Order: sequence, then C-alpha cells, then structure tokens
Amino acid sequence: MQQYQLGVPAFGPIVKKLLIINVAVWLGLILVLQDMILNSTVIYEWFALTPLNFTMEFQIWTPLTYMFLHASSIGHILFNMLVLWMFGSELEYRWGSKFFLTYYMVCGVGAALLYSLVAFIYYWSSGDYFPLQTPVIGASGAIYGLLVAYGLVFGERVIHFMLIFPMKAKYFAMILGGIAFISTLQSGFGSNVAHMAHRGGGIVGYLYLKFGGNITSFFKTKSSKSRGRKLRLVVNNDDTKSGPKYWN
Repeated sequence: MQQYQLGVPAFGPIVKKLLIINVAVWLGLILVLQDMILNSTVIYEWFALTPLNFTMEFQIWTPLTYMFLHASSIGHILFNMLVLWMFGSELEYRWGSKFFLTYYMVCGVGAALLYSLVAFIYYWSSGDYFPLQTPVIGASGAIYGLLVAYGLVFGERVIHFMLIFPMKAKYFAMILGGIAFISTLQSGFGSNVAHMAHRGGGIVGYLYLKFGGNITSFFKTKSSKSRGRKLRLVVNNDDTKSGPKYWN
C-alpha cells in the first residue's frame, strides 16, 4: 500500500538509500574530490561507462558504477533524483523493495550494455569512433525504466505533465519515450545527452516486466527438477476428513 506524507509519496527504503548514495557520490567524489581537489576527470575516467574501455580495457565494473555518477551541474542529478523519488517510491511500495532494486539495477545495467552494443554497431557502419570513447554517466537509463514501469503499472492514474497539463500516466510515459526516440534520430551520438541510453533503459525495463518472470520461473523449474523436487500447490485444505488436495 502506498504511503503519503503531506500529500506526497513517502520515501521507499531502497529509494532513500539510492538517493543518499547518488547525492553522496556527487558531493564527495565529483564536486569535492574530482573538481576541487584533483581538478581532473579521474573519477569519470575510471567509473563512467566508456564502451571502448568497457570492452577493450576490461573495465567491467562501469555498467554498474556509471549509474551513480552525475555531471557537476545540479540539473542533471536533480531531475534524476526527483523522478526516482516521485515514481520510484510508489513502485517500491507496490512491488516490494527486493523486486524494485532488482528492476532498477537491471534497467541501469541493461541500458549500459545496449548502449555499448549500439555504439559498436554505429562505429562498424559509419566508421565514427566518437561514441566508443565518449564517457556516459547518470542514472537516466534506470530512471527511464522506472517511467516505463509506472506507465504500465499505474497507467490510468492522472499526473501533470510539466506540472501543468493533466494526462494519464501511460501517455506521459509514451511522450517521454517518443522524445527520447526523436532525439536519438536527430542527434544520434553527436549530443551531450546519451539519448540511446535513455531509450535502452526503457526498452530493457519493458522487456524485463513482460518476460523476466517467465525466464526466472524457467530457471527455477530447471533447478527444482535437477534436485528431484516436486512442488505441489494446495487447492483446498479445509476438508479434514479426506485431507488436503493439490495441483501437481
């Protein structure tokens, strides 16, 4: 059940932790250590997602760490954290913290992998080396996954686009997805905004919600069979004379 404080959604436990981590990294590592003390881009060089470094230099941690890095300007992290709080908290209360965290990480890491794949395809088709060596930072891939999920789970709920125009959540998610798609077509990889990563998070999130449960059930079934287990679901346990009935 969704909780509210003064008419706004309460912070979900995982949402609160993600907010604290993102803000702490932004303040401590980006603004203070990187910009003020080191006066370099060393944090981005080691922990941002750069497709070439990820594949050729084996920086295999970057599809995870890039999600917790943001630009020095406050607008980047402010937008992502506001959306994480406003939409993520309600999803966490609906789904539970464990599934919410799993979904968030799947969207973020999936967006990174999809972005890297498309960057290499773009290079092989165009010869343009730029997207392979350009760092990508931010939680936007995971955030777009949350927006897609919100549109699917709370599709009929009315929200205010740009805080002014009322519309159903499913149309809101479609509009943002359309903007990301058009922006990708217009700018490709020649923009300071990684629109492909945004779209990637939404695509991965949609696929995970549609098919992730089936995949998980498949592996659980295979694992149970390998251990020789037979699970039976109780249908009726009220009849004490004949004993419980099961679906096999």
